[in-house]
Amino acid sequence: MDRYTVISADCHAGADLLDYRPYLEKKHHAEFDAWAAAYVNPFEDLLADTADRNWNSDRRLAELEADGIVAEVVFPNTIPPFFPSASLMAPAPTREDYERRWAGLRAHNRWLADFCAAAPGRRAGVAQILLNDVDDAVEEIHWIKEAGLTGGITLPGTPPGSGLPELHAQRYDPIWAACAELGLPVNHHGGSGSPPLGDEPAARAVFMVEATWFSHRALWHLIFGGAFRRHPDLKLVLTEQGSGWIPGVLDMLDYYHGRLVASASRAATAESKFGAGLAASMGKGPSEVWRENCFVGASFMRPHEVPLRDRIGLDKIMWGSDYPHDEGTAPYSREGLRIAYAGLPREEVAAMVGGNAARVYGFDLAALDAVAARVGPAVSEIAEPLKEVPADATSPAFAPGGSVRVW
Repeated sequence: MDRYTVISADCHAGADLLDYRPYLEKKHHAEFDAWAAAYVNPFEDLLADTADRNWNSDRRLAELEADGIVAEVVFPNTIPPFFPSASLMAPAPTREDYERRWAGLRAHNRWLADFCAAAPGRRAGVAQILLNDVDDAVEEIHWIKEAGLTGGITLPGTPPGSGLPELHAQRYDPIWAACAELGLPVNHHGGSGSPPLGDEPAARAVFMVEATWFSHRALWHLIFGGAFRRHPDLKLVLTEQGSGWIPGVLDMLDYYHGRLVASASRAATAESKFGAGLAASMGKGPSEVWRENCFVGASFMRPHEVPLRDRIGLDKIMWGSDYPHDEGTAPYSREGLRIAYAGLPREEVAAMVGGNAARVYGFDLAALDAVAARVGPAVSEIAEPLKEVPADATSPAFAPGGSVRVW
C-alpha cells in the first residue's frame, strides 16, 4: 500500500453535560439535575458550535478521515457529572465528594463504551479511575476490560496537597496488577498531577512551565517504586508531554539509580540511607524498564524531537493529533506529519504514526489498512518537506524554533 495507516494516539472526547444522565445510577439523578441546572461551563470550546466534535460520532469520523486519520485513542475531555472542571486536571475529591465524583466518572466510562462501539475497531477508549479507593478502581478496571475499552485507564495523578499517597506507594499495587493481568495500558496524560496554582497571569505561566514535569513524575515514581518488578507485564504510556525530554531524564534516573545502589553497599553515610533497599525493591534500572515497559504518546511531535527517536526508541513513539483541541494538528495533520517526518525511512514513519499504537492499544492493523487505502496520507506526500505552514494553523507543531527541553 502506498499510504500510511495513521492512528492518533491522543484524541479527546466526552458527552454533552446532560447526556451523561442516562449513564448515572438513578439514585444520583435528582442531585445531578440540581447540579447541572446550576453549573456554568468555564470552557469556551465546550460552548462553541464546534463542541459536538466531542460526542458527534459521525462528524468525528468524517473530520478525522478528512485529516488522514483512521483510528484514535480517546482520552476524556468534557465535564463529567459533579466535577468542577475537566477531570484530567481536577483536584482529588474530598471524602465527602468521593461518592458522587466516582459515580460521575463511571457514567463517563459507560458513555465512552457506547461511543467506541459506534465505530467498531476505530476507537480505543481510555477510561477514568480515582485513586481514593483502590478496591473501587480495581472493580472498574475489570469492567473496563469486559466493556471493550482497549485504551486502558488514565491516572488522575497525586499532586502535592492531594491528600493521597504518592504513585510509588505499594497501596496502588492492586491497580497495577489488574492492568498487567488484563493487558490494559496505564496512561498518564499531560496536565495530570499538577497542583492548583490559582488564576493569576503568573500562575498560568508557571503552570505551562511545570505541567509536563508533574506529568512525568509517574515515570520515576513507578520505576523507583518497583511497580514494574512486581508486575513485569505492566505498560505505562506518557501522553502529550513531549518526547524530547526522555533521553536526558533516563540518563538522570540511571545516574541516581547507580549512585544510590552503590552508596547503599558502603559504610553508613548520609547518602547510603537514601539507597537502602532500593536495588531489591525496584529491580532493573530505569533505562531497561523504559525499554521493556514504557511508551510515549508523543502527540504532535516537533522537528527538534525527531533526531532523538533512536534514543527514545522507535518502537515507543506514537504520534497523535490531539483532536479536537486547538493546539492539535487538525485539520492540518498531513502537514504536521510532513514537518516532523519528511525524509525519514518509510518503515520508521509507519511505526510512529500507526504501527506502535496498534500494538499497544490492540487495534487490528490489517483492518485499518483497508480504511487507510481510502483516506490515509500518501507515502510520497509525507516524504515531501513542508515549505509553508498553513496560515491559520494553531498547533505548536508548526511553531518556529524549539529545542530539546530539560523536561
